[in-house]
Amino acid sequence: MTGGWPPESGVTDEHGDVIYVDEYGERYVYEDDYAVEPSPPPAPNAWLGTVGKIAVALVAIGVAAIVIINLAPRLADVVAVERVASLPEGETAVVDVPLGSSAAQISELLEESGAIADARAFERQLRIEGVVEQLRAGEYTVVGGMTESEIIAMLVAGPPAPETYRLTVIEGLRIEETIASLAAQTPWTEQQITQALLSGEVTSPLLPDEIPDGVPAITAWEGLLFPATYDFVVDAAPEVILQRLATELQTRMSSVDWSQLRELGYTPYDGLIIASLVEKEAKLDEERPIIASVITNRLRDGIELQIDATVIYALGENPGRVLNRDLEIDSPWNTYRFQGLPPTPIGGVRSASLEAAAAPAETNFYYYVLIDTDGTHGFSETLEEHNAKVAQARRDGVLP
Repeated sequence: MTGGWPPESGVTDEHGDVIYVDEYGERYVYEDDYAVEPSPPPAPNAWLGTVGKIAVALVAIGVAAIVIINLAPRLADVVAVERVASLPEGETAVVDVPLGSSAAQISELLEESGAIADARAFERQLRIEGVVEQLRAGEYTVVGGMTESEIIAMLVAGPPAPETYRLTVIEGLRIEETIASLAAQTPWTEQQITQALLSGEVTSPLLPDEIPDGVPAITAWEGLLFPATYDFVVDAAPEVILQRLATELQTRMSSVDWSQLRELGYTPYDGLIIASLVEKEAKLDEERPIIASVITNRLRDGIELQIDATVIYALGENPGRVLNRDLEIDSPWNTYRFQGLPPTPIGGVRSASLEAAAAPAETNFYYYVLIDTDGTHGFSETLEEHNAKVAQARRDGVLP
């Protein structure tokens, strides 16, 4: 042996090699006169690591296969979303999606209309894109050539806003004038609107149980359509228009406190009649409660109201100036001949008149007369005072 150190002791391993250990604890094999470092012995159970690696690889392959199998339909749908829907070019399908419809129901409606070919695939696509909770109810028109992705975008955006128009009903109109105004502003004729109002489809809890004999049935609706400005879709049926006006009047009536008038022995419907008289007589809002007080004071004391506006209503048209012979017309609306309130309102009213009728001012006035062209009235407790104001108003050119 050269370049080494002579072993003092050694052992022979199972291969016949002599193993020596130096002073540092290193193990050496004497081989061909050279000392070499032996390969470390194999770790216990080393074969298990190899098997484990193989098992992990197999599991990974299996998981990948499962994922691919599960994702394949969805991946197909992602690609399919860009395909053209089944509706032929040039054709359209109208789909009405009710409020509360599920994604599955919407998909079925689309398939039934011919807008799409496969409801289940379409529903899966909705879920993949995460828009199931964003679909909106309404009426949609699907045009031939649209892709499924375009249909989905349309359902998320919602149906186009319908074309609308605005109509205005002014205060003080009697029912026939209100109907004429509606006919002038809508696609419907006066006859169609009148028929709709009398069809029973338009309702109001304020409709009187009966009206005087010999008057048109439409008179029962006097004062029950609230004058205001409204927006309607262009194809709104006359029943829809009329019901909205009737409902608005109910809402305004409900917002008023009628307790004061009830204490005087009158119903809210009586209040509506009083409000219609105030509407015709008052020009200034601050005078409405005072005019209402004149009406309730005369009612309380059993004095005829003697309001010219009721005579004009009884005549059926405004003659421009009420003459003495007009005061003799035999009509329950003529408050010169008949005591108490007329049987119905004499026109549409605004909220200010309703509030005045519900809470008349506390006064001792029994008379009023126009004393200024700006609409101001002069109020009096006695007939003598009233006659003096009338004479002055004529001298001032306010009255003819």
